[in-house]
Amino acid sequence: MKIVLAEDNEILRKSLSFFLTSKGFAVDQFSDGQEALDAIEKNTYHLILTDINMPGKSGMEITQYVRQNIQSDIPIIIFTSSGVEQTELDSFDIGANEFIAKPISPAVLLIRINKLLNIRL
Repeated sequence: MKIVLAEDNEILRKSLSFFLTSKGFAVDQFSDGQEALDAIEKNTYHLILTDINMPGKSGMEITQYVRQNIQSDIPIIIFTSSGVEQTELDSFDIGANEFIAKPISPAVLLIRINKLLNIRL
């Protein structure tokens, strides 16, 4: 299973990538949302993990583009440090499958990933 991980916090990105790789996933990491979106357009992925606030393109813009322009139903999980309820509601409105507030628990993330991918298998 191949995952896009778009997160501009280097420590979080590297630690999540290490964790997910140790669980058998192939992870392509990006610190810039536009670079992640370029990779999504060129490659086949099973899941997108994206921070909401990214340089280049935000997680919201990535989600909206994937749903509207590419017309893909690939599962998308959005991360944010924002505790604003409206942000979560907006994420679901544009097509995110899950929304996880930071700090992220790798164990909880893994459960949500498996849940989303099992639905698609």
